[in-house]
Amino acid sequence: MLIGKYNKSLIISYVGVMFAVIGMAYAATANFKVSMIFLILAGVCDMFDGKFARMCKRTKDEELFGIQLDSLADTIDFVAFPIVFGLALGFKDWYHVAAYVLLAMCGIQRLCHFNVLVMNKNDKGPVKFYSGLPVTSTSITYPLLWLISNYISCGLYQFFYTILTYLTAFLFVLNIKVPKPRGVAYPIIAIIAVVGIVMICLV
Repeated sequence: MLIGKYNKSLIISYVGVMFAVIGMAYAATANFKVSMIFLILAGVCDMFDGKFARMCKRTKDEELFGIQLDSLADTIDFVAFPIVFGLALGFKDWYHVAAYVLLAMCGIQRLCHFNVLVMNKNDKGPVKFYSGLPVTSTSITYPLLWLISNYISCGLYQFFYTILTYLTAFLFVLNIKVPKPRGVAYPIIAIIAVVGIVMICLV
């Protein structure tokens, strides 16, 4: 017998991890355009995985397992991915590494905080606000910066990438409330993702 839960509610989270790993593999071979496309696809998966999971019939254990799996998947998809991408770009100086360390530590801190809130909400309804910047945001900001990189110098791109990484780490743990997307926001975000992918393909 295998350990873990294998409910169909987890499928989209697993697909998101698959996209992230493929994207990191492309980054390692310097195919940065395709890599960024897979980061966006991982973000789309994260946007719909919770909604899909709630539509599935689950036991309490499967629900709790899904909460943990989602955060672990997010760590790979949206925290480890930008770090691997930066290293693949050759950003390896001490201040780059320091930024990666902060991003990793703040990312897991933010995800653990969110998990505790979800598990202690006592059935008060769905979570309406994120505490701190959602880690999924990296699937938007880093591809957007990569698009901009086609119009600026390599040195300037490296500077912005480093600043973005430090800023993102800080925002992960900043005590602010960020509204969680609901209703019509989902198709709008999906359309933005498609537009982003098309723009990346065209540059």
